[in-house]
Amino acid sequence: MIGRLRGRVAGDEVSGLVLLDVAGVGYEVTTPAGTLGRARKTGEEVELVIHTHVREDILELFGFASENERRVFRLLIGVPNVGPKTAIGVLSALPATELSTAVRAGDVARLTKVPGIGKKTAERLVLELKEKLALDAIVDMPGAAPSQPAGDAATRLTSALTNMGYRASEAEKAVAALGRRVDSTPLGELLREALAILSS
Repeated sequence: MIGRLRGRVAGDEVSGLVLLDVAGVGYEVTTPAGTLGRARKTGEEVELVIHTHVREDILELFGFASENERRVFRLLIGVPNVGPKTAIGVLSALPATELSTAVRAGDVARLTKVPGIGKKTAERLVLELKEKLALDAIVDMPGAAPSQPAGDAATRLTSALTNMGYRASEAEKAVAALGRRVDSTPLGELLREALAILSS
């Protein structure tokens, strides 16, 4: 299975389909909207985390900017009647953090605004994913220290937001909007407030 690809984008992204040139081999990779903007870049090359989907006579590649996005995608396709294309549509309309917020709040109305998601499917997403998409689980990253000095709070918060798919400039503005509270408020609470700012 292919788990990661690094290469040059050959041509423009069309409807979420990216042609990635990896050492002369072109891979067609379907991605959620905005993935290339969030993905890690090295010079002219972009790195995508890949989910390889095999079904009878079809092999498809789905690409994401981070491990977290791929994890959420895999949770989505584990829900009955939600296939890969629908999951990509969900993540294009609602980035992982916004999806988590909507699911945790049981916001069926917001979910049904996603093309291809009807009321029954939205209700099933809430039922199936409410616990699995816990915000803390989405934010926590392997190897993160359980606690760091208060002076590092802004850096940790910015890092958490960028690892969730937000651009550095967006994350920095949200952190700045929280002001001096960053040094005296628990990270989990700060993160929820930052996400509220970014979603407004």
